[in-house]
This record gives sequence, structure tokens and C-alpha cells, in this order.
Amino acid sequence: MSKTTAATAALTRAGVAFTPHPYDYDPDAPRIGLQAAAALGRAPEEVFKTLMAEVDGQPVCVVVPSDCDVSMKKLAAAVGGKSAQMMKPADAERLTGFNVGGISPFGQRRRVPTLIDETAQLFDDVLINGGQRGLLLALAPAEAARAADARFCDLTA
Repeated sequence: MSKTTAATAALTRAGVAFTPHPYDYDPDAPRIGLQAAAALGRAPEEVFKTLMAEVDGQPVCVVVPSDCDVSMKKLAAAVGGKSAQMMKPADAERLTGFNVGGISPFGQRRRVPTLIDETAQLFDDVLINGGQRGLLLALAPAEAARAADARFCDLTA
């Protein structure tokens, strides 16, 4: 596993403190985020998954707890759109420069609007993907938002 990814490099450049948490990635797990939480001994609501969506055809990065689903209605409303849908995996990889299962909101190839579920603010730190499969980064929610130029909103169903 690489010690430096585009995500960790972006956080370092931004002066954001983070702690790497590698784990054994299981590509066959039914829900990767829940598998990661269990592997690291953390509660699922503290482990956030990064998803790529489209609102009215425009890309949006969405960071939500691993045990939750994104409400497409809330997502569309959060960016002033009418309809939202998940981005196709190949499009998400091309846009972000990361492989599905390793997409991070930090260090993406192209900066897009980024939203983090407001529940992240309930914790001192949250785990967010570090830019490759099997690597999560622990960091303060406010620092995650600053580094990703994100805002907090209610995004879950």
C-alpha cells in the first residue's frame, strides 16, 4: 500500500492533520464502509463513505456515514437542483482519478461541489477514504470540510 496518495498529499499541502488507518479491503463485502468500520473497530456512523453523484447532470461529491443511504431529494435540494442520481462508476473514476472503493473528497482530479453529512460534526474525528482501497484517514470534521471546500448539510434518507 502506498504511503502517499493524491488525497494525503492534498491534505498535507493544506496543512490538515490526519492519521492514516489502513485496513484489509474486502472487495466482496456487501457494504465496503461497514466492512471497513468493523475491520477498524469503529462505529459505522463515524466511518464516512465518499460517493459521486450528479445533480441535474452536474457532478457532486457526497460524504455520508457508511451505515446510511443518500437521500437524492435532499441532495438535489442542497445544491439547488431538481433531480439527483448516483454517477456511473467509470465516470466517477475518470472524474476523480481514484478507483471506486478508494474515492476520496481530497485531491480529486477535478474539484466539484462537495457536501458532508451534518452528522460528522457530532464527532471529534471521522474516518474518510484516503484515496485508495484499504486506507481511511481520521481527521476533524471541520478540517475535512475546509480541505475539501465542503459544506455540511442533511443528506441521508
